Amino acid sequence: MEIVLKEKIKEAVKIIYNSDVTDELIQIQETRKDFKGDFTLVVFPLLRFSKNTPEKTGETIGNYLVDRFPSVSGFNVIKGFLNLEISDNWWVAYFEKMVSEKSHLENCQVEVAETILVEYSSPNTNKPLHLGHIRNNLLGNSLYRILSATGHNVVKTNIVNDRGIHICKSMVAWQNFGKGETPQSSGMKGDHLVGKYYVLFEKEYRAEIEKLVQAGTGEEEAKNSAPLMKATREMLLKWEAGDIEVVELWKLMNSWVYAGFDVTYKKLGVDFDKIYYESDTYKVGKDIVLSALKDNILYRNDDSSIWADLTPDGLDQKLLLRSDGTAVYMTQDLGTAVDRFNEFRFDKNIYVVGNEQNYHFQVLKALLKRMGYPWADGLIHFSYGMVELPEGRMKSREGTIVDADDLIEEMQETARVVSLELGKLSDFSEEEKEDIFRKIGLGALKYYILKVDPRKNMTFNPAESIDFNGNTGPFIQYTYARIKSVFRKAEQMGITPDATILIEAKIGIKEIELIKLLRKFSETVSIAAASYSPAVIANYCYELAREFNQFYHDYSILGEEDQAIRNFRLVLSKLTSEILFTGMGLLGIEMPERM
Repeated sequence: MEIVLKEKIKEAVKIIYNSDVTDELIQIQETRKDFKGDFTLVVFPLLRFSKNTPEKTGETIGNYLVDRFPSVSGFNVIKGFLNLEISDNWWVAYFEKMVSEKSHLENCQVEVAETILVEYSSPNTNKPLHLGHIRNNLLGNSLYRILSATGHNVVKTNIVNDRGIHICKSMVAWQNFGKGETPQSSGMKGDHLVGKYYVLFEKEYRAEIEKLVQAGTGEEEAKNSAPLMKATREMLLKWEAGDIEVVELWKLMNSWVYAGFDVTYKKLGVDFDKIYYESDTYKVGKDIVLSALKDNILYRNDDSSIWADLTPDGLDQKLLLRSDGTAVYMTQDLGTAVDRFNEFRFDKNIYVVGNEQNYHFQVLKALLKRMGYPWADGLIHFSYGMVELPEGRMKSREGTIVDADDLIEEMQETARVVSLELGKLSDFSEEEKEDIFRKIGLGALKYYILKVDPRKNMTFNPAESIDFNGNTGPFIQYTYARIKSVFRKAEQMGITPDATILIEAKIGIKEIELIKLLRKFSETVSIAAASYSPAVIANYCYELAREFNQFYHDYSILGEEDQAIRNFRLVLSKLTSEILFTGMGLLGIEMPERM
């Protein structure tokens, strides 16, 4: 309609004012909700042709459209804004077109498809996944779904941080205090067990520091000379040197963690097309660094460490290899980026990583460009905000993180309690109930996190997320289940909706409002893809569910005596359910048929 209106307005200006006008001067937007109308023309750019007031110009163009364009049924002028009302017949005809489309995503396909890698999760193998990882995984997986839906070739990747000083901390603690404990002997998930020793390392390490300080050692020296830290550094050197005993222990403890991660990923509905490991890519990174040093792109310090001087780029000096030859995070990120480009020849590589790493990714791009990799312009840091609990920020070293598995279980249990209190599942089998509790619990968790602008910090409140009213996942799921219930009853009554006779119905305001909102779905997906924001789709789904419930409250569907109107409302309800299902699917949220 916006395109047709532009042409009709250009025609009006040509006939009324004998002037040709360019598309850029025809500014059309949706009418604000506090005014009557569907589309608004900004009149001010046209005053140069009318040589008249904004009000008179708007009135003249409005009258022309009403007289010569039947789809415009009325108008009003507020200062320099012409608010146009579109006829019910046009909305019904447009609705018929939407119903006939094979896919609700066909109108949001990009003209040029790109190969896009989306990296998310990026866990360390010294601790289990936690609430912060949940936000990361949900954002990354939804971004993959949205970009794929718009026609891009998207590859889901993960980089596992499986080496380095932090990994050795868990290994040293297990050697010193573990007494051979395994996931099997302890009954703990492997990632939980390894995380236990990471926390224990920090506890014992702090005790060693305190003891040294009390004996007269300076705090900084105490941190470096504490026995546990010295053992950890020695282990890292042995690992990089390929020491058989250290490498075997590393493989064993990492295998425990991977098994634990797989369970959590499955619960979240998250997976990957390609997993990279820092233990492989850091080697590629070291070769890249040494080659750049040879080409005088980098420099060697007096202590033999290797650095990049990025001050000409407005950045800082950056360490790439320590004096003992061991690699830093940046080294492996260089190797990973090069490996990925060589394998996939991507147009974009999107890193889903928290905003505390903003500087890191500025440095990564600057380094790769300086080293002669022009594709580095395609590296995009999807910088998202931190997630906290009402009681404050989590700290892994202190063991105050919210474990992902515990949170998922808590959400499902809360869903169970709330659902049973509502008392609507009495005729369900226990297996059906558990499946519904799982869908509601995970739907609440995913929606609550994804509805927030990803660039903002957020506070996750489990109690608020599970509410069946308001802007929550369960509210949208319940709306979908309500529509499915209507169709089960229709089937029992022998009523089958017919999408080919919609034009015969006389429809009301709420039905028009629903059609207007359904029309926005493709545009919403396109905006979400362009802005990398699942929140755009999440909040659209809530608005659609809320609008449907108002319609459901005001109008009878199966009780409507006029068959044409009843049929129209059934088809409208069906399309609403399909859009909700598709939209929530782009967030990775399952929709129960019954609740």
